[in-house]
Amino acid sequence: MTLPENWQIRIIQLLALPGLIVAYYLWLFHNGTLMTTCGVNELFDCGQVSGPTAPYSSIGPIPIALIGMIGYIVIFLLTWLQDWVVFIDDYMPELIFAVVGLAFLITLGLTMLEFLVIHAFCQYCLVSAGIVLVMFILAILYLRSDRKG
Repeated sequence: MTLPENWQIRIIQLLALPGLIVAYYLWLFHNGTLMTTCGVNELFDCGQVSGPTAPYSSIGPIPIALIGMIGYIVIFLLTWLQDWVVFIDDYMPELIFAVVGLAFLITLGLTMLEFLVIHAFCQYCLVSAGIVLVMFILAILYLRSDRKG
């Protein structure tokens, strides 16, 4: 069995779906619509990180979780539209690297904020960070394979 030429893109596309679900869950939690089972101990407490009253859970009036949802939707649509829009297909290695790279930098900054400032971690945020990390590695592999080919 051989992998399709753009296998990295297809995995990124698939990973965008659970990422969107996690971000949506965090958005519901942030809005107070959903109570979550995050408070394991002082180190792992989503309430301190992304809860309705958490000081770093929003940028102004915009919840971080909403930004994550938008990011995952953009990544999914970009990978899906590759099959339909020639311009996107022509520049896909650079586009996906730029978009996922931006998501990675934002995620890295937020994870460092959890570690250095808040001194607590949100398990769901860490799952999202793991998804973005895998997407970023796949985007690098896709960019490198396109440069070789």
